[in-house]
Amino acid sequence: MNIKTEKIDSANCSISATISKEYIEQKENALASTAARDMKIDGFRKGKVPAHVVKARYGDKLAEDAKNEAVREVYEKGVEDLKIEQSAIIGEPNVKKFDEKDGSIEMEIVLSTRPEFKLEGYKELVPEIKKPKATKKEVDEKIEEMKKASAKLEKVEDKRALKSGDFALIDFEGFVDDESFAGGKAEAYNLEIGSKSFIEGFEEQLIGMMADENREITVTFPKEYNNKDLAGKEAMFKVVLLEIQEKVIPADIDIETLKEMLPNEEAPTKELLETKVKEQIVAEKLSKIYQEETKPKFVEALIEKFDIDLPLNIVEQEMDMAFRNAFSTFDEDEVKKYSTDAEAAKEKREEYRSDSSDSVKLTFIVDELAKAEEVIVDDQEVMQTIYFEALQAGQDPQAYIKQYEEQGLLPAVKMALIEDRLFHKLFEQK
Repeated sequence: MNIKTEKIDSANCSISATISKEYIEQKENALASTAARDMKIDGFRKGKVPAHVVKARYGDKLAEDAKNEAVREVYEKGVEDLKIEQSAIIGEPNVKKFDEKDGSIEMEIVLSTRPEFKLEGYKELVPEIKKPKATKKEVDEKIEEMKKASAKLEKVEDKRALKSGDFALIDFEGFVDDESFAGGKAEAYNLEIGSKSFIEGFEEQLIGMMADENREITVTFPKEYNNKDLAGKEAMFKVVLLEIQEKVIPADIDIETLKEMLPNEEAPTKELLETKVKEQIVAEKLSKIYQEETKPKFVEALIEKFDIDLPLNIVEQEMDMAFRNAFSTFDEDEVKKYSTDAEAAKEKREEYRSDSSDSVKLTFIVDELAKAEEVIVDDQEVMQTIYFEALQAGQDPQAYIKQYEEQGLLPAVKMALIEDRLFHKLFEQK
């Protein structure tokens, strides 16, 4: 068996081998002899079954096992010759060639290892950041929004019609083809008119109603509605307007409202509220600058500065994922084309190589930067992040976490948290 190893670059190497027909046959005979010692076949005593009988009965299985064992030997001997620790190998080995001809095998395996590079001069790449300010107008507008949010709803005593901006206390029941449907009925439901929280056209048709009035309105469910039984269908709703309510915004902020707006402060004041609002506005502006300007510039600079030999198999995996994600955005003709034309799909997939390479490179850079800056995210923080994400999406947290685990997404979530914490630390230092 002839084995040849080669270092492609600092992160990739190949193992090539020619496994002769004779060598595979030797393996097969050895396996047959081993199996014969423990096999029971009628007409033969245990341990006395001839190897040729075993081969006659289990020839295909023995041949397959012999090939697999020979390939495993190639891999193990190649890794030994390359002087690579098993722990240094990342991703799955890529079998680039496996040709069987006349009983022999020509093969090539490409292995990838973690790239090594010098992490120098990265702090100089962090863009200059000018801290934003909050104007008095912005602070006043924000406080006015908070006053509106905390304002109490009060019943409108005047005899007037419902208008946009009001809150309608309603009973309603929906019907499709004269049949009521699940989830289409509620009592004493408080709906803000103009919030667009109901199906398009529902709120608009309530405008002009008087308290205690009954009205039938017709709407059409969107074609992409999440309930397939209702999607695209016309529905009639019987609505009773119980009362009209409106938010009464106080001209000034009293102590009780201050306590609601500053729940963690022992002695809330208007001056303290203004200070906190100003800090919040600055933090929001800074976060926007980080995400939309500073981070993209920094990422681009990091990718350009560091010349890294990337693990080829990891890049290929990233390309596969990018292609799969893009597939869902293709139109009908593209889906048909790339599903039936392997060459076209291969060419399309190749379009994602550059971005995939940059993504893989950034992952290794961030990993090294995190070590240098001592930025750590533990598994508990990862679980908490997914837990809160599930709650925000209205999903069962445990099922959500299990889904992430089954899809192998936990490392990606952890890396995203590390990257976010790392960049914020470097930006704050700047």
